[in-house]
Amino acid sequence: MAMPHIHTDPGEHDTTASAFIIRLDGPEPRILLHVHKKLGILLQPGGHVELKETPWQAILHEITEETGFRHEQLKILQPQLRLRQLSGAILHPAAIYQITHHFDGELDHWHTDTGYAFLADGDPIGKPDDNESTDLRWYTESEIEAIPVGGLPENVRDIARYALSDCLPNWEPLPLDTYAA
Repeated sequence: MAMPHIHTDPGEHDTTASAFIIRLDGPEPRILLHVHKKLGILLQPGGHVELKETPWQAILHEITEETGFRHEQLKILQPQLRLRQLSGAILHPAAIYQITHHFDGELDHWHTDTGYAFLADGDPIGKPDDNESTDLRWYTESEIEAIPVGGLPENVRDIARYALSDCLPNWEPLPLDTYAA
């Protein structure tokens, strides 16, 4: 279910979470994008962080809702050098980025997005929820580069390139249940 913008006054920010899911079962790694139902452009799966959840909790439910992947089908990529234990707090996985960007179509509205990289070995078990885009597409790095300007935000192209060329070969895949939801 889509979470509406909760900060709607000029200059306010909504918090979002995103997933760059990389598939490894073909000749080349491929990354998942979908055609956003409202914006009509390619985007990574993700959505708003609801009032009573963390970005990690948000992306876990957004992945299931928007892609049909179940948690047992995925691994989270994590840097080799990372915090592994923490006293007195819940440790969440390291994000591959945290950015703030203007939300297209909204005058003076911003999203602060936390993005994670995931690995998948095949197709999702389930299907996207009824209100979600079903136009899911897998792209190799060269195919992402070939998407025309305007077909996806340039920051999404940059992050997809980073996830494939830097995170994938250098970060460690871990089961999702390594981190508490």
